[in-house]
Amino acid sequence: MNKELIMNPNQLVAFLGKPCAEFTKEDIKQYIQQNGIRMVNFMYPAGDGRLKTLNFVINNQAYLDAILTCGERVDGSSLFPFIEAGSSDLYVIPRFRTAFLDPFAEIPTLSMLCSFFNKDGEPLESSPEHTLHKACKTFNEVTGMEFQAMGELEYYVIAPDTNMFEATDQKGYHESAPYAKFNDFRTQCMAYIAQAGGQIKYGHSEVGNFTLNGMIYEQNEIEFLPVNAEDAADQLMIAKWIIRNLAYKQGYNITFAPKITTGKAGSGLHIHMRIMKDGQNQMLKEGVLSETARKAIAGMMELAPSITAFGNTNPTSYFRLVPHQEAPTNICWGDRNRSVLVRVPLGWAAKTDMCMTTNPLEAESHYDTTQKQTVEMRSPDGSADLYQLIAGLAVACRHGFEIENALDIAEKTYVNVNIHQKENADKLKTLTQLPDSCAASATCLQQQREIFQKHNVFSPTMIDGIISKLTSYNDLTLRNDLKDNPEGMLTLVNKYFHCG
Repeated sequence: MNKELIMNPNQLVAFLGKPCAEFTKEDIKQYIQQNGIRMVNFMYPAGDGRLKTLNFVINNQAYLDAILTCGERVDGSSLFPFIEAGSSDLYVIPRFRTAFLDPFAEIPTLSMLCSFFNKDGEPLESSPEHTLHKACKTFNEVTGMEFQAMGELEYYVIAPDTNMFEATDQKGYHESAPYAKFNDFRTQCMAYIAQAGGQIKYGHSEVGNFTLNGMIYEQNEIEFLPVNAEDAADQLMIAKWIIRNLAYKQGYNITFAPKITTGKAGSGLHIHMRIMKDGQNQMLKEGVLSETARKAIAGMMELAPSITAFGNTNPTSYFRLVPHQEAPTNICWGDRNRSVLVRVPLGWAAKTDMCMTTNPLEAESHYDTTQKQTVEMRSPDGSADLYQLIAGLAVACRHGFEIENALDIAEKTYVNVNIHQKENADKLKTLTQLPDSCAASATCLQQQREIFQKHNVFSPTMIDGIISKLTSYNDLTLRNDLKDNPEGMLTLVNKYFHCG
């Protein structure tokens, strides 16, 4: 048994004694046969950003082998707006590395995420997971390095107000029970996500908490560890499915919506990234941010306006992206600065052993803290199409290596002050603003689409579909129209309450 796997919470990893990435069809069959599994679920993301499910009863070994090998047909026109009904059949084929035991099924069930294929047995060019695969593959081909990502998944839990141990309004950050009411719910979600293969960093309560119409609204966050970007999207997808299902079981409501009401913290989906080569993080060099990192940041500065098309996909997204809400509005980056679009988090660059200082009995550790350094994109929210978003970020970071003036762009867009303070007004005037509506975001994507379509990463059909959807909201002036209309804002929030 691999000692690294002893503490792994994924039952398949523990049983098979190998990491998920090495799962084979025979491994899946062995686990099913020896653990009393009676059903198999295929799951896959559709055009609305949600996971869809296809159930199979295991009739016999031959049937099990058939579905694992051949997959199944599905109606693509019911899953994606760009598929015509006249030629709608698609294949879904399970990815064995994503297999997990369904924590909610009464009948023992094994679930797997699937990839889409067309009638000719080729990967569907416009499918979410294949777009991300192409983005990561091309990043590696251009740079010789691996693109990794991780998400900060923020959400609100909503339940009847008990009027006991009331939390301080908008002061819920890292709060403990009993002032934080849903810590146990969050930790149960984390346990299930880990059992499904999610690599979790930590969880905590977040800033947002308030009561409205007799209901408690409490914001929470589950943050992941950096992994291959394709796995990062899969893990976030499964995590959202688990959080919603457990909430349903326990009688809570859940929303990942970017905005719930005026004056209260919205929920983001910050994405951290790092670039790896031969197992080593390339974001630092000699203790400072590397040229590699600054080139990637420059690419994100260039494509930030159109990245909102993937990461901020309904009108309420742009009610979160306003000044003084710890959400970005301008295209800039900085160190440890929450007023910027791309933040370089505190990265353990100090030359001291803080563990030994805190615990005098410990010897010096010599821990390689350079592995921890990431950069964080702060504009996306829970409405994002996870695969398109992370693919878009991979394209943007790759773009930074393909343009000659990347380091100049990085230098010009760097800020080391709070750009929303009055004394920094002159600096603010030099910065480009993010789009303020879906319509504006669609225009930006149209202007920059050739970069995303380069190397055949994003298909023209997918870009057309995204632009069409964003334009259909007709929200060019909506944020200004509703700025003094809380009732209109609430109507909008309710419409997109269960986005993504």
